[in-house]
Amino acid sequence: MSIEYLGLSEINGPLIVLEGVKNAAFEEIVEITVENNQKKLGRIVEIYEDKAVIQVFEGSENMSLNNTHTKLTGHPMEIGLSEELLGRTFNGIGEPIDNLGPINAECKRDVNGKPLNPVTREYPRNYIRTGISAIDCLTTLIRGQKLPIFSGNGLPHDKLAAQIVKQASLGDDSDEDFAIVFAAMGVKYDVAEYFKKTFEESGVSDHVCMFLNLANDPVVERLITPKVALTAAEYLAFEKGKHILVILTDMTSFAEALREVSSSKGEIPSRKGFPGYLYSELATIYERAGIVSGVNGSVTQIPILTMPNDDITHPIPDLTGYITEGQIVLDRNLNGQAIYPPINVLPSLSRLMKDGIGEGYTRKDHQDVANQLFSSYAKVGEARALASVIGEDELSDIDKKYLHFGKEFETRFVGQGEEENRTITQTLELGWELLRLLPREELDRINTKILDEYYDAKPADK
Repeated sequence: MSIEYLGLSEINGPLIVLEGVKNAAFEEIVEITVENNQKKLGRIVEIYEDKAVIQVFEGSENMSLNNTHTKLTGHPMEIGLSEELLGRTFNGIGEPIDNLGPINAECKRDVNGKPLNPVTREYPRNYIRTGISAIDCLTTLIRGQKLPIFSGNGLPHDKLAAQIVKQASLGDDSDEDFAIVFAAMGVKYDVAEYFKKTFEESGVSDHVCMFLNLANDPVVERLITPKVALTAAEYLAFEKGKHILVILTDMTSFAEALREVSSSKGEIPSRKGFPGYLYSELATIYERAGIVSGVNGSVTQIPILTMPNDDITHPIPDLTGYITEGQIVLDRNLNGQAIYPPINVLPSLSRLMKDGIGEGYTRKDHQDVANQLFSSYAKVGEARALASVIGEDELSDIDKKYLHFGKEFETRFVGQGEEENRTITQTLELGWELLRLLPREELDRINTKILDEYYDAKPADK
């Protein structure tokens, strides 16, 4: 028998305090009725003796100490799941907002997920094609990987996220099921509409499941949105055998919501005012990516975060970098030169790339081309620094060739159209085309046999 508690002892922002509680559990969901008609959900975030601190998802507006009835449900937050999730749009706590009614749920799952036994994890191998050269060639995304995008305010990470959703695939010759779970936290209404409209117009909506928490939605809801999205992804991957790409934007909004709620609870702040458990909260989200032995599906994550003041040492990107397997960094200078996507390839890396490319996966020359492009582009920076001191006319012939290579690399290889979807073959051929701008003796990162085969070869038909 469930007990209903009348009244509250304290209200503090999105937090309420209930006294005289018996048999309450951490993370338990409570149903709140305000003035006998307005329904809200909350979860218990702290228990001390007979007191329970409850986060209210919809915020504590219209609530007073006397007009509230609270009922403990006896279970953590759960969402209903079925394959009908695909093609649908939900709010931050998994309620449909597309006017198509509720889904016919096959089962319910705890949004906090179950920890994966590390022994059952498989090492990520196959790559996911995004159609974007700077990612596919130089920071290849591998199935089961978590590869964040580090952006900044005003940079086109929303465009990049939408393009990845439109173009991502398991490769041209794959017949495996592929779908996308897209979760947005704290985004403005026009950004949410941009995503919806883009996915509908490009015809990919039927294999995309969207969870949208808008900027005017309750802050507390942001803490649940990524967990709800990942619960849906795990169900589709590990129970339905699909390969799921999860895009989470913007993790900075999640972290700032965590800071706000932590401050309301009176907790002692750590770096930049964030709670000391920010690392573990991010880890519980990021570590829900991977491949399970004996199961066909996989969960791959691309979290997107905006670095405050473009500071890569800020706690959010700093801790994210510890947990994830690389990063893709967007650059404000490239964006200022109208290069899209403005990916700065030098600080970007994919730690799992080496095991998911090459013969049998992409093409045998992939690793050599990537190594050489990195090396050559690093020398472009040196040539530009020298040119700024002595002038471009005083540079040696080889330095002038590197300057030319750098400009072509940024405009033709890194830069590509929003609708341009390149195959891995087109990307690698373009890489060779650019490397031929440099003398053969400068290409010291490429195996001699591969250099003999590709350097003097005619470009393949595109």
